[in-house]
Amino acid sequence: MATRPPRKRRVPAVLAAVDLGSNSFHMVVARQAHGQLVIIDRLREMVRLAAGLTKSGALDATAQARALACLSRFGQRLHKFHARGVRVVGTNTLRKAKRASQFLLRAEAALGHPIEIISGIEEARLIHLGVTRTLPKVEGRRLIVDIGGGSTECIVARGLKPLALESLYMGCVATAAAHFPGGRVTRKRFAAALVACQVELEPIAARYRALGWQEAVGSSGSVRAVAEAIRELAPTGSRAGTITRAGLDRLIEHLCVTGNLRAADLSSITAERAPVFLGGLAILTALFDAFHLQRLQVAEGALREGLLHDMLGRLSDGDARERTVRSMSARFNTDGAQGERVAQTADRLLRKVAVAWRLDPLEHGRWLRWAAALHEIGMDIAHTGYHKHGAYLLEHADMPGFTREEQQLLACLVGSHRRKVAELRLAELAPALRRKVSRLVVVLRLAVVLHRSRAAGPAPPIALEATEARLTLRFPRGWLKRQPLTAADLEQERDFLESVPLRLQVR
Repeated sequence: MATRPPRKRRVPAVLAAVDLGSNSFHMVVARQAHGQLVIIDRLREMVRLAAGLTKSGALDATAQARALACLSRFGQRLHKFHARGVRVVGTNTLRKAKRASQFLLRAEAALGHPIEIISGIEEARLIHLGVTRTLPKVEGRRLIVDIGGGSTECIVARGLKPLALESLYMGCVATAAAHFPGGRVTRKRFAAALVACQVELEPIAARYRALGWQEAVGSSGSVRAVAEAIRELAPTGSRAGTITRAGLDRLIEHLCVTGNLRAADLSSITAERAPVFLGGLAILTALFDAFHLQRLQVAEGALREGLLHDMLGRLSDGDARERTVRSMSARFNTDGAQGERVAQTADRLLRKVAVAWRLDPLEHGRWLRWAAALHEIGMDIAHTGYHKHGAYLLEHADMPGFTREEQQLLACLVGSHRRKVAELRLAELAPALRRKVSRLVVVLRLAVVLHRSRAAGPAPPIALEATEARLTLRFPRGWLKRQPLTAADLEQERDFLESVPLRLQVR
């Protein structure tokens, strides 16, 4: 499918990425110099968000207070740097948290920037990007593992191309709480934790080993903390930044003999890392077992560095979302020529109403282009109700580069492009998005109607007059009389668009 390439936007002088992890919050601030990202500030705070999840799935008040205080400090630093390009993502705990909408609103206010909740697969993709961009190139394949507070990501990649991405529901916070209360450790406790982690890894282990790799690397605080503890115990001359099987076994034996972290007397295990250290160690050991590892290199890059590079891609010609749309269009056998016709007409209509409806032809035009390219993917399932099938696919599929909210937005556009407007989907969007998306729905619907015949060639020249409550279409004299089916479709649109609400006039 040949769609119009996205227009480039100017890269801000200062970029920032904020990772709201289940155990700690991270922020990295960078500027671009000579084609490279130069880090100018880093902040990390141990917020322990996952520890604040109640049995009902809600975040308790104490965890919320810790998070808000941290975000307020991050917000002050971002303001000081005059950061204009900022992305903030929430991971496993915020994916799981129930009734968190009010907390997220307060969190966005404290930070001064919107928060995106990303899927586990998208988290894995960004981790791969962050690790790969901060390590030398390697011939062949690379295994990347990242142990977080609430999840563990496993990736096999060749260069910048991921070959396998997984996000597993095991993290150092829950593993430590379940098996090592109070930092106590015995051989029996460690063996039980190891079995629990191996159960999570079993469904992917054989497939990953079959792919193979020439180098294994690990990222995140848990991996670095284990590496530092091993080095503290290791004989003189051991390599920094590398975890070996022998070193891992030596550390486990030392901890099991001493019985608890305090008695272990390891200065490398800080007071803030101690509550989750044993959970991370058990997961890392299970990874060594499942993937038959003997050595793991510690990587400096992680999710936040991946966010920075992903932002640069979105601002130039490397937006992962563009690749995802092309891939899904091919996978579901859409008519690329029809998608392109609808996209071009939607773009022309958008430019005519952009000022009146306060829409951005660049940003909102991108969403219309993607929706046009994918509006018929549901036909690969069934023609009847294909717009509903398409919306379901877009909401629930793994779509690299897209956040949950972005997938909901795209699903709303596709699910509303014909028949009745999907009011329930509109209602599920964030309040700030609803009005704009409802107007994008109108533009997409009109573009689809004008190309219902699927004939080659552009739509007729149309004059549009838009107000907040009304849209008037003016066609060339005599055109509608020669196109009675289009005239009939536009008559139906009058009724369908009353729910937006918008009054449609055709002349």
